[in-house]
Amino acid sequence: MRSHLGLLAFLFIAPTLLCQADDAPPASHTAVPPVTTAAQLPAPPALMLAKSLDPDAELGTEITHYWVSEKLDGVRARWDGSRLISRGGHLIRAPEGFTAGFPKVALDGELWLGRGTFARMSGLARRLEPDAEAWREVRFMVFDLPMRDAPFTQRLNELQRLFSHTTAPHLALIEQFRVANQAELMARLHAVEQAGGEGLMLHHEDALYRIGRSSQLLKVKSVQDAEARVLAHEPGRGKYTGLLGALLVEDDQGRRFRIGTGFSDAERRNPPPIGSTITFQYQGETTTGLPRFARYLRVREPE
Repeated sequence: MRSHLGLLAFLFIAPTLLCQADDAPPASHTAVPPVTTAAQLPAPPALMLAKSLDPDAELGTEITHYWVSEKLDGVRARWDGSRLISRGGHLIRAPEGFTAGFPKVALDGELWLGRGTFARMSGLARRLEPDAEAWREVRFMVFDLPMRDAPFTQRLNELQRLFSHTTAPHLALIEQFRVANQAELMARLHAVEQAGGEGLMLHHEDALYRIGRSSQLLKVKSVQDAEARVLAHEPGRGKYTGLLGALLVEDDQGRRFRIGTGFSDAERRNPPPIGSTITFQYQGETTTGLPRFARYLRVREPE
């Protein structure tokens, strides 16, 4: 008899429980981020890249045909009209509202926190969950309109028109100016470097936006830098026994050489992975055409 009563009680109560279960809120109210599939991942943007100009090189009267701007040590990014994409093709997860007011056209620029803040900016750009408070200081500094098949001066005029109609607080147009001669260029370079800046950029007024490294887009620094791919780790000796001694690298000209300075002890314990791309500094070239006094700077970020 007791078992029959129990069965009747279950039959009476169970529908109510099922109804409550269907209507009940989930156990956790934490939002689950959507899964990004491979098909949704952005492709690496096709970027125009600069070549290095030796500060001792004389441009003569040709220098008056270049627009000059400060070279910012930020994180290169492409705004595609709806998203920020890193040089390596990764989605940069800026906090909600950061891109409010950005135009619906592609823009080329750098995410920047200020002079000497590359490591901090790089860390923010790589986070999966953005730090909204830290991003309040970030600006997307725009220097080109990449998809417009027109000379740079015309693209710059279009950018100035676009920016005259935007009030986006995190968007800024990098100042472009002219110099009259080499002496003025070097004076500007010295002033920027003394203030903690990296150097200057020269963009030829007639340059079209072309993919890859261009001789019409030049970076000018007292200490030059370039990129190379890590081919091998060479073991250290003496105090560096058991650690990295040097990297064997290859640059985009196919030149192979070793870089043995510029590493912290932590980087010698955990060196840049084979196959990764690094940035190094150097001072001119040797008589055999290799970078002189090559010194490790960092792994190219973000990738």
